[in-house]
Amino acid sequence: MYAEKLLPHDLEAEEAVVGSVLIDGDCFSRVAPYIKADDFYRERNQLCFAACEALFQRDEAIDQVTLARELSRASQLETVGGMAYLSHLISVTPTSAHSEHYANVVARTATMRKLIDVASRISAMGYQDTDDVDATLRQAEDALFTIRGPDSQRGFIPLRQIFDQYLEDQAAFADPIADNTGPVMTGYSELDELLGGIQRSDLVILGARPSLGKSTLALNICVNAAKNGSSVGIFSLEMSRDQLAMRILSAEAEIDSHRLRLNLYTEAQGQRITDAIGRLSDLPLYIDDTPFQSMIEMRSKSRRLSLEHGLDLLVVDYLQLIQGRSGRNDNRVQEISEISRSLKILARDLDIALVTCSQLSRGVEQRPSHRPMLSDLRDSGSIEQDADVVMFLHREDLYSDEESWTQQNPGRSYPRNIADLIVSKHRNGPTGEISLFFRDNWVRFDSLSRVDDF
Repeated sequence: MYAEKLLPHDLEAEEAVVGSVLIDGDCFSRVAPYIKADDFYRERNQLCFAACEALFQRDEAIDQVTLARELSRASQLETVGGMAYLSHLISVTPTSAHSEHYANVVARTATMRKLIDVASRISAMGYQDTDDVDATLRQAEDALFTIRGPDSQRGFIPLRQIFDQYLEDQAAFADPIADNTGPVMTGYSELDELLGGIQRSDLVILGARPSLGKSTLALNICVNAAKNGSSVGIFSLEMSRDQLAMRILSAEAEIDSHRLRLNLYTEAQGQRITDAIGRLSDLPLYIDDTPFQSMIEMRSKSRRLSLEHGLDLLVVDYLQLIQGRSGRNDNRVQEISEISRSLKILARDLDIALVTCSQLSRGVEQRPSHRPMLSDLRDSGSIEQDADVVMFLHREDLYSDEESWTQQNPGRSYPRNIADLIVSKHRNGPTGEISLFFRDNWVRFDSLSRVDDF
């Protein structure tokens, strides 16, 4: 009989990770994107890391004293070995400089343990007596997929890198870092006049029903802000970075997005595309398209982006796709409330403008007037309370055809491609409404003053 093999693990790396966090509390935000508490093999290290995470979530200092207090509160201090074990962790970790390396070791061994577990389950599937082999194969594929997760930890990618891939050009260039301290300008003069720009530490909610253009408007604001010198980060939880890049390129080059995607453009249009890429590639605009992220992951990545490149504006698309702490939807309203509070805290801590898109409830569709209201915020929880600004995007032409509109509104022009941007809440200023023109072929909103034929 063969001796049972130990599961892959590295206790020294585990201790070095927790020890690094105890030496330097800020180190937690550097290792958190790579590992979770259940990635640790030894239970005492799991408990210590989970307690550090709890302190981090509450924005409290992380050191030997606070960790001991947190463990005591959960009646776990003696389980991990008491103060003696915490002192041991510090003594065996001379520096926190290599914390990310140790975190990667912990993550790698955790992945191998998961692989062994999945392999065992797939082996058991092979012995099942079933006629539906395809279903069994799908189960096996799903089990393997859970090891890596959906595009796990892709992280921020500079817009330049995406365009380099598009042009098959592997050269890398440095992005300039903007040194801005004032509000972030959206590029829409009427909106900037109403809001005074998006103020730092403000949480702005941009709400709309599906397919009305909230992602497009948020992306347009990102590009406008970056052109104005602001450093911009985008968490795209729904669309891929390539889709975003093509939308940005279509709007900048003024090329039909469908023709751009299929490479159906003329030589002259091709030159416009090349020129547009040249202008866009130097923008301080960074995209992270990892789906199903939690607030702790987004917070850690945002802090790193702020430290490495500067950060003035952060856009999240969209709020309801952020993973709650429990990972389940038992009480989604409570989870959304926690997420909105965390977003507001993030904006304040990093001193940035933060815009997040939000879905609206179906109640909008069920009213005679489809204009959105604050009560339409989906799973609203405390979104309205936490937000400094709430804006809604509304397009009447998507709810009423021209004939019906003319009958109901005699003497008024049909609002084809006209979007109303309704500022329903403005904590530190006036509310109001502005009109934008949607160029659907370029995937771009323009101020009406820029539309020649209006």
